[in-house]
Amino acid sequence: MPVAVLRSVAEIRRRVREIRAHGGHVTLVPTMGALHEGHLALIRSSAARGERVIVSVFVNPTQFAPSEDLERYPRQEGADVALATEAGAELVFAPTADAVYPDGFGTTVTVAGPASGLEGALRPTHFSGVATVVVKLLGMVRPDTLVLGQKDAQQVAVVQRMMRDLNLEDITLVVHPIVREADGLAMSSRNRYLSPTERAAALAVPASVRAGAAVAAGTDDVAAITAAAASVLTHADGVSPDYVALVDPDTFTPLAHFDRPAVLCVAARVGTTRLLDNTVLIPT
Repeated sequence: MPVAVLRSVAEIRRRVREIRAHGGHVTLVPTMGALHEGHLALIRSSAARGERVIVSVFVNPTQFAPSEDLERYPRQEGADVALATEAGAELVFAPTADAVYPDGFGTTVTVAGPASGLEGALRPTHFSGVATVVVKLLGMVRPDTLVLGQKDAQQVAVVQRMMRDLNLEDITLVVHPIVREADGLAMSSRNRYLSPTERAAALAVPASVRAGAAVAAGTDDVAAITAAAASVLTHADGVSPDYVALVDPDTFTPLAHFDRPAVLCVAARVGTTRLLDNTVLIPT
């Protein structure tokens, strides 16, 4: 039987109190819906640890710029509820926009540091929208644990900084590894936008990450590492690179030397779809 879908802050807080009254550990997996195996892996791993998993489903308008794909972003609440249930979720929290941003709402969370470059430079309002909705969800649900996916590595760094700065350290942040399709493409709700031809071209994105990682295994030369990754993208038909960068995993500032753990980040457009990928690199 599908799990309950709750809409209001009062409802979710009441259910969280009930879970805690029985000794339950509350875990929040925040999503914008259109659940796929990447999301389900986060739910399953949390449920396997004995946690009581709440999945939020909310397409957050404040993280989309006017020119972006808010209106066409996939919405499939019925399917999401069924998938979340199968994966072991306790509840689905699907608030209305009015519940999240009531009339007269006037507060925005802006995070400096890791929000400044890469995605932050290309999408200047994006991370303030992300930080604001995440802190809202944490305040509404009040979980013990927040689970995010490594695919959006910069978003993880932004949320981590925001939680530290706002004294939310009593909430544990768990970062789940990237979940990939059998051919290596990182799972994403936006993958469904790709035509068959574009889907084949999109394999250049994970290939670029692998190419950079292969070079990093034998050198600390940042330029050589990023050039290897960029070359795969620039030579792939139908792929338009946005950036390739080797950055500090906490600050997301580009590294001059690969002398400490780093994240190799790539972003590219395939048709009208923007794809992100990354890998954590450890110097030898």
